[in-house]
Amino acid sequence: MYIEKGRSFVDNRYVVPYNKHLLLKYNAHINVEWCNQTRSIKYLFKYVNKGHDRVTITFYSGGHGRNESDCVDEIKLYYDCRYLSACEAAWRIFSFDINFREPFIERLSIHLENEQGVVYSDNDDLEEVIANPIIQSTKFFAWFDANRIYLEARNLTYSQFPGKFVCKARKHYWSPRKRGYSVGRIHFVPSGSGEIFYLRTLLNYVKGPTSFEEIKTVGGIVKNSFKEACYARGLLEDDKEFIDAIVEASLWGTGTFLRHLFVTLLVSKQISRPDTVWNSTWECLREDILHRQRRILQFPGISPSNECIYIFQNILIILQNNFSLYCECRFGINY
Repeated sequence: MYIEKGRSFVDNRYVVPYNKHLLLKYNAHINVEWCNQTRSIKYLFKYVNKGHDRVTITFYSGGHGRNESDCVDEIKLYYDCRYLSACEAAWRIFSFDINFREPFIERLSIHLENEQGVVYSDNDDLEEVIANPIIQSTKFFAWFDANRIYLEARNLTYSQFPGKFVCKARKHYWSPRKRGYSVGRIHFVPSGSGEIFYLRTLLNYVKGPTSFEEIKTVGGIVKNSFKEACYARGLLEDDKEFIDAIVEASLWGTGTFLRHLFVTLLVSKQISRPDTVWNSTWECLREDILHRQRRILQFPGISPSNECIYIFQNILIILQNNFSLYCECRFGINY
């Protein structure tokens, strides 16, 4: 529509969304919006968890009747108080529920073999702590034991387990659930944590294992690591996007830039299989190495050899396995 007086154009963007049925039912204005973006979930989460309303209060006295020698402690007179509105006070007076959580969330801890957490005091003997059988009684090990005992458990993943079983924390064992429901959540593990990250990935798919070897077993073959088991199950990407990025950058970037890009991907742990990326892009990465060697040695007739290529490949593998080393090294200087 148009507003003649100001000659302004107004459309639905200037109208607050509303629902006439809600307005008539509750006799109040209710703003209704449909959100289809992930930012809306983040805003709602931050809004709900921002805490109670607060108010700042300071106490002070007038200048009359006070001596100049009196010391005023401004820090002690300052208070950061919680503000309780009238509606919230009435809600509490009527003993209504303030908050509730449903369903119950069960946090599931994981660890690698012989790397479980151990709690002990400063004065405890370490040999006695290690010999104590209680260190083998973790929630994760209890899951292995439950898979051996209950047939129903063999059809559940680790995150599905709390829906059918209850963990007895003090006695460290799982028993069938008789009532209620719970949702399991495995502890978050960053992608750069190594084998425990791949263990967590497998736990979302492997059902009913009784040992670490069964978790690594794919098609009847026990893999050497959890990472290899993830590749065998097709749970990890083939790094094709990184290979394409390096090949595309080789059209306009120098060899030094490409090697910096490759090492940056290694440092950030974004590459799942560095050897595959290297085998697909090594010709681009060594583009100016031959020219540098000819210039350094002042021998224009030098030709590359496979031995030099393997040496450079081994250097990259060493850099990948040693954070402190490849953070200090500068590629593109000497080879």
